[in-house]
Amino acid sequence: MSRTTPDAGYPHGHHDSVLRSHRWRTAENSAAYLLPRLRPGLALLDIGCGPGTITADLAERVAPGPVTAIDQAEGVLAEARAEAAARGLTEIRFGTGDAHALDFADDSFDVVHAHQVLQHLADPVRALREMRRVCRPGGVVAVRDSDYGAMSWFPETPGLDTWRERYRRVATASGGEPDAGRRLLSWARAAGFTEIAPSAATWCFATEDERAWWSELWAERTVASTFAERALAARLATEAELAATAAAWRAWGADPDGWFRVPHGELLCRA
Repeated sequence: MSRTTPDAGYPHGHHDSVLRSHRWRTAENSAAYLLPRLRPGLALLDIGCGPGTITADLAERVAPGPVTAIDQAEGVLAEARAEAAARGLTEIRFGTGDAHALDFADDSFDVVHAHQVLQHLADPVRALREMRRVCRPGGVVAVRDSDYGAMSWFPETPGLDTWRERYRRVATASGGEPDAGRRLLSWARAAGFTEIAPSAATWCFATEDERAWWSELWAERTVASTFAERALAARLATEAELAATAAAWRAWGADPDGWFRVPHGELLCRA
């Protein structure tokens, strides 16, 4: 991803409460818009691969094509390598990298993919230009990002309003754009793409098990992750206020009427 220092610019960090949500991600629930464009033999770059679940899914679809996966944090790559090894995907090449300055030659890949990356970068347009540079003519750059301002939930929970406002302040202070989903098209146009297929998709957490999982990981993330550290360091919250937000998450998760929607913007950009 963007920085060479682990977690720099990334307000979540790599606490287990964060990685639990990352491990849940698959190509089907997080990159379905890209799947029709994949075929065996394509060379693919996955930027911000995290623990590698999406990477491995994509690699299975382009095999025997080569796959390269990068992340800003060396530590999480150990999980990604283990995920690939468990599936017998021994040809994926993993390493650290900076999305603002990709260490690859021009026209190196047929597909360049980045899931939930641009929202954390200081200069997403520059990163998109880099993705365009390393993508072969006729290839595709695929990006997907959530939009915190458009997230919605039921029942109305004041503590979650506070959570979103505080998260937006922490993310912005870290140099990111929490409402990236709605901005992807404008960023891609500014990066020089002219053939762009925009779309949107959602995650929805509404069953008892989904509510319990989603609420608990966010409750824990609120008090124990890099987000908590940055909120406290910037005096955007006290420990008591973070604990109150965690309690609000658990209260929402225990409500049988609870419903939560996470919208995403998506783009397929022809290089």
